[in-house]
Amino acid sequence: MLSRVAERLYWFGRYLERAESTARLLSVYTNLLLDLPNVQFLWPALVQITGYEQGFHQRFKHTTERNVVRFLLDDPRCSLRYCVTQARENVRTSRDLMPNEAWEKINELQLLLSQTDLGRISREDRHILLSNVIDLCLELTGYLSGSMSRQLPYYFLKIGRQIERADMTTRVIDVACLNLMSSRTESDEASDNILWMGVLSSLNGYQMYRQEMQERVQGLLVTEFLMRDDAFPRSVRHAILEAKESLSRLPRHADAKTLAEALSDQLGDLDVASVIDSGRLHAFIDDIQADISAIHANISETWFLR
Repeated sequence: MLSRVAERLYWFGRYLERAESTARLLSVYTNLLLDLPNVQFLWPALVQITGYEQGFHQRFKHTTERNVVRFLLDDPRCSLRYCVTQARENVRTSRDLMPNEAWEKINELQLLLSQTDLGRISREDRHILLSNVIDLCLELTGYLSGSMSRQLPYYFLKIGRQIERADMTTRVIDVACLNLMSSRTESDEASDNILWMGVLSSLNGYQMYRQEMQERVQGLLVTEFLMRDDAFPRSVRHAILEAKESLSRLPRHADAKTLAEALSDQLGDLDVASVIDSGRLHAFIDDIQADISAIHANISETWFLR
């Protein structure tokens, strides 16, 4: 398998996952405004999660709902439209390696976005658009999961998706903890619960959280669930475990697999309560993100730069 083909499949997986995550975040945060219309940090938090704050402020002066939505839907460097375009471009020359239905779905997804004036979309139309984007992403991943042979192309694609998923979940947790835990008071407990439910919903994890934790929604337990649960597909630890399993199917996997295994063990041993009590959660998540970046760098050096 050519290294450039492997790299394109890896980045196709990453961009597809990023597109779905962006759509989920926008959809959930829009719905939160109906329950908490006076909460001011929701839209700046979305920009923080993407990691493109500098790019946003170069384009917009104020972090309003309208500006954030425009930025995340059609910015030429990091938006939903950009992710879908990049996903399609990365798979365009390698589409013979996946089911025809998958190529049709990525084209349908790009057509949906190209036919919509994303800069002027209303809240109602935004909700419909984002729901359609999420559904198409799920259909596409369903075709890939259910129809691709478990060979090298599938594993590179899957590794990309899992690395991106782990990274996005850490970003959501980090921003949520910084905003919710530092800016809320005891009198705002009800609002906190709604916000943490929003965090779970943005990762499609509310029902699974209730089944696993069997407790009301609260920040510490949500953080523990999303960081270290090894059964929930969008938890950081589960994503790294899945990436490790796929890495083991590739040649020359020893270094990358060792890095992934060390990170999964670290997450498994994590005592979330003590980390939060000591005020080290933000620094700890920074370390986790650095470890994820190290895995990505090793993957790139081992398979894409040769």
